[in-house]
Amino acid sequence: MKSYKNSDPRPPIMEGSSPPKEWRVPRNDWDQPPWNRWSFQNVRKLLPTEDVSRGSMAVSPLEENLQSIGSVEFRTVAGGNTTVDKMLDDTFTDGFLIRHKGKIVHESYHNGMTASTPHLAQSVSKSVTSTVTGILIGKGLMDPQAPISDYLPELKETAWNGAKLQHVLDMASGVKFVEEYTDPHSDIGKTDVACGWREPPADIDSSDWPTSMWDQILGLKETDADHGSRFYYRSIETDVIAHAMQRITGKSLAQLVSDEIWTKMGAETSAYFTVDSAGYCLADGGFNATLRDFARFGQLYLDPNQTIIPKAWIDDCRKGNHGLFNDEMRETFPKGRYRNQFWIEDYTEETIICLGVFGQLIYIMPSHDIVAVKLSTFPDFIDGKKELDAIAAIKAVAQELTQ
Repeated sequence: MKSYKNSDPRPPIMEGSSPPKEWRVPRNDWDQPPWNRWSFQNVRKLLPTEDVSRGSMAVSPLEENLQSIGSVEFRTVAGGNTTVDKMLDDTFTDGFLIRHKGKIVHESYHNGMTASTPHLAQSVSKSVTSTVTGILIGKGLMDPQAPISDYLPELKETAWNGAKLQHVLDMASGVKFVEEYTDPHSDIGKTDVACGWREPPADIDSSDWPTSMWDQILGLKETDADHGSRFYYRSIETDVIAHAMQRITGKSLAQLVSDEIWTKMGAETSAYFTVDSAGYCLADGGFNATLRDFARFGQLYLDPNQTIIPKAWIDDCRKGNHGLFNDEMRETFPKGRYRNQFWIEDYTEETIICLGVFGQLIYIMPSHDIVAVKLSTFPDFIDGKKELDAIAAIKAVAQELTQ
């Protein structure tokens, strides 16, 4: 079985007091289909984690103005017409929420997910991590123009020597790192092993592979471009930022996200990160939280009265120097950019996007006062058509709501 849609019969993955072998999640394929449809809601049962406490603050209420949007029609990337309801099924949705003018207009759960279920965010984690960076910059603890080695002197002996913090935030350092998700021998394949997500491939001698994220960072010695000369998506850049924040604050990433965001925004549920063998929280993809709390996070980037994230940081994400892009990424976003670990769909507008593989999405649209969150389990790491169809659906709903 490749995978199953929500409209298909649901297989008995991990069901029973002792699940049959054929329905137990394989150790090295837990994020692959069809297993990811179960595992992305149950990461804590598979991997070591650290809590991101919501603390004892009052829960921030979410007002509702629920509306029927399932029949809203829009044009797909392939050129046909479809509806929001059909898109949710076709794109393997686990949770979908749209908040307009601060009120929830749609909230739905699928594939066994509930309002209290934490879901793996994949690279949406990058935007959560960088938001803490923005807060620390606002406190004067970090400077985007400072060399990253000012915070981590060990990096002077690596390919990051000479790179500024802003270069790393924009994934514009010149560090050589191959992010080929389907190649277990690539650099990102080594990251999967270093962070504890997978065992090493059985077909090679992996005795010299890194056993923690810090080890992998220190082992990257080559550049393939000048710092600041190009954009190239490399997940490990986020982990460099996280290690720098941990070094200057003396706190783990989980503590930082808790102290600076989760408690202050009135999260409903504690979140968590996966951790590696050294206890490091995986900044580039290991964050797990509920649909509603992701919506609260996204709303911080819209609410003009919030005091958690510095306005200067939000303005820089929305309309600052939007950095660089490359031809590969322009196939999805022809006018795209990348800034501060956020995706810019169109540099002439202020929409910013958090994206993660297998269909994780937070869409923050100031022009229509909309935050949309979609948590998914695509059969493939990357599927640009499904991502763009989800965005087209959100835009169609936005038009309906503002008519």
